[in-house]
Amino acid sequence: MKSLIRPILNILVLLIVVSGCDSQEDRKGRFLLKGNEKLKENDLLGALEFYSEALKVDPQFNDALLNRAIVYEKQNNLDLAIRDYSQILSNGSEIDTMVYFQRGIAYLDNGEFYKALDDSKKLVSTNPDSWKSYFLLGLVHEQLKDHTSALVAFEKGLELNPTNNDLLVNKATIHYYQNELDIAISLLEKAESINPKEANIYNLRSMISFEEKMYQEAMEWVEKALQLNPKESYFYNNRGLYRLFLDDLENGLDDINLSLKQNPKNAFAWRNKGIYYYFKGEKSLAIKYLEDASKNDPEMPLANEYLRLSKEL
Repeated sequence: MKSLIRPILNILVLLIVVSGCDSQEDRKGRFLLKGNEKLKENDLLGALEFYSEALKVDPQFNDALLNRAIVYEKQNNLDLAIRDYSQILSNGSEIDTMVYFQRGIAYLDNGEFYKALDDSKKLVSTNPDSWKSYFLLGLVHEQLKDHTSALVAFEKGLELNPTNNDLLVNKATIHYYQNELDIAISLLEKAESINPKEANIYNLRSMISFEEKMYQEAMEWVEKALQLNPKESYFYNNRGLYRLFLDDLENGLDDINLSLKQNPKNAFAWRNKGIYYYFKGEKSLAIKYLEDASKNDPEMPLANEYLRLSKEL
């Protein structure tokens, strides 16, 4: 995701599919069940091994392909996840609609926005009464920086599901991008009243506070987000940025590096690392990271400003 926060992708629910497994004497069914048990234990490597064994027995076993793809996606092995989703679609399946959605999300995370757009349009065409179709379409338009179309898609989704937090928070994100901060806050307050345990609400609140140069308040909001979801790399990256502006440079760098370890493709973490080196007075490293970030997204907030300042060191 080429933005300050990752889109709200917690629609992804790990599906433990056991259909078609009428007897434990069925080898592929036994491997599937063993994979599911490993998954319950959060042993992703063990789960992958058993799903792959099931697929050696039957390479077109959609249940195993689906579960393996979702595990790959959890591991950020997006090319492999996309491969398995595509195989399911090639096989033909009663779960095509859900697979198009999951593959679209994987394409988004992999930076393949126009392929994600194709999947989202397919969903809107075949399943126009599902909010998920418009949710994916909105996320794609957001990544393509077509904010007007993103808002239209999220609003259509909200017509179908008015209390959906994912739609509310992403709509708020678009208003944040458009510097309509009061509208964004109003939407986030509504989302919080529906589900106060949604971490992305507080991450976006932190970004709004940072935009208003209220750095300590931004820290407090992002800490709340991390309490609710301590595994999200984008939250650590944002906390790292706020720490830089609170003159807590080394702890800020630790957060940024942790975020990069979890997601090396996050160009906003490259930017933040460049800002760290600017504050440290290390001109060449600052320029390197800030140039990389700017090339990835020429409109990235702060990147060009700190690239100019770094060149003046």
